[in-house]
Amino acid sequence: MARVTPVLFLICAPIIAGAQPSASDTASRSIDRLFSWITAESPGCAVGVSRNAQLIYQRGFGLANLETNTPITPATIFQAASIAKQFTAMSVLLLARDGKLSLDDDVRKFIPELPEYGSRITIRHLLTHTSGLRDFFEMLILARGRFEENRITEADMLDIVTRQKKLNFKPGEEFLYSNTGYALLEVVVKRASGQSLRDFAASRIFGPLGMANTQFRDDYTMLVRGRAEGYARRGTGWRSSTPNYDVYGSTNLFSNVGDLLKWAANLDNPKVGDTSMVRQMATSATLPTGEATNYGFGLSLWNDRGTPVIEHEGGDPGFRSYLGRYPQYGLAIVVMCNTPSNPVALGHSIASVYLDSILGKTAQRPTPQQVSLSAAALANNAGVYFRPRTLEVVEMTVRNGDLYSARQGGIKFLPIGENRFAASDRALEIEFTPAGYIARFPNRQPIQFERQAPLAMPAAALASYAGDYFSEDLNSVFRVTAGDSTLVLKTGTSNGITARPVFPDTFVSGQITIQFTRDASGVTGFEISHPRARRLVFLKTK
Repeated sequence: MARVTPVLFLICAPIIAGAQPSASDTASRSIDRLFSWITAESPGCAVGVSRNAQLIYQRGFGLANLETNTPITPATIFQAASIAKQFTAMSVLLLARDGKLSLDDDVRKFIPELPEYGSRITIRHLLTHTSGLRDFFEMLILARGRFEENRITEADMLDIVTRQKKLNFKPGEEFLYSNTGYALLEVVVKRASGQSLRDFAASRIFGPLGMANTQFRDDYTMLVRGRAEGYARRGTGWRSSTPNYDVYGSTNLFSNVGDLLKWAANLDNPKVGDTSMVRQMATSATLPTGEATNYGFGLSLWNDRGTPVIEHEGGDPGFRSYLGRYPQYGLAIVVMCNTPSNPVALGHSIASVYLDSILGKTAQRPTPQQVSLSAAALANNAGVYFRPRTLEVVEMTVRNGDLYSARQGGIKFLPIGENRFAASDRALEIEFTPAGYIARFPNRQPIQFERQAPLAMPAAALASYAGDYFSEDLNSVFRVTAGDSTLVLKTGTSNGITARPVFPDTFVSGQITIQFTRDASGVTGFEISHPRARRLVFLKTK
């Protein structure tokens, strides 16, 4: 498709012919260039920026609906996905102030149908992603074998969550982002307040702040005037891609850039809630090791080029979003897209336009000092690495002279020493050792991955894994069939999961790890793990 001038709808100062561009004009043009990849015939993004609660930039790029040729404007309403979590968190804090609940209440006080796991799961654990509960989205995808074709209701969510006999980890011991916590908080709000979260947030948050275009969606068939359609790539073209779930609290927030900037202003100067509640939301949880999680209540806490940023991104089928605040400079940024994109990177790039002006271009991101390694030295680091605690498999691969963390896609690593590499797009370093590699994130405990010996498995050996397997966790039967070099795990009418052997009894498919169990008589079952839903048990039935 030929590149054409993007459709732009904007609020900014007029440009007078012959006049010297103002600083705001220069900033606007710099931001415009960040979205030059959007065409007049493609889906796109809406962007809003405020400083000290005053709007300084607002534009729409591309189309809200490809079929009707409707352009994106600053007023266009988008699915904001996980940005919803901070509104759910504020609703919980308002109820705590009302005396309807305590953050240290056992969740079973409000949801007694949850199993007892031997350790209390509190409302605070749900807010901070430290509950250990498996992610219900990932479990439903595995149980059904597909995602977009089937409606997901609150009853579906509760059914699969209450079916779980085990957790990913003991509550409070780890941080692991999980949509289950915030989906359950929606239920907590309803049972503690006597109102749905949709109604509670409308009366206690959105109404008082004048956020007239914002609402939780509890029925995916409901009509929302002025909203964008979601899209995903299909070859060189597009297809419609719309979330199909009624579950909310963790997601399913509809809003636009203007309303989210009103919310950002409230977090800087609270009218809904108070400074103590906002401070709680923006305070990192701490693990027993003393390690900060960099996550408060519905908010991620990071540092962008030496500047604190309080932010959250959202990603749902067809939509990507970002809301970030740089409190030190009164800067707030909203990016809402109906096309595949990296909203966090876009948000940080927008921030850099203003921070460079404010700080006199002193806020440059540190660039790792690269060294040159031979092809042989790079190749020595390629291979399969495993983290037994979480069953994560990483396949380090050399592609086009660079080291990546996956066969396709993955993180690109830049050499900064003979055995040390830095991620090209995030604060992460890895160091290779004879036993594997150590991953280091800022302010976090190092993570060790073990190197595994290469494995070649003949078709005859693969055949021993074939059979039917049942999971009580998922209430689902998987049929495993063997090919020449892979296994296919299939349930219902799905296309199935194609998995490759990586080391004995262990197979991988993207982010999914399948580890078979056996006794003296042969294969007895397997555990399937996603990073957000570990060790789901299947037992062989035939």
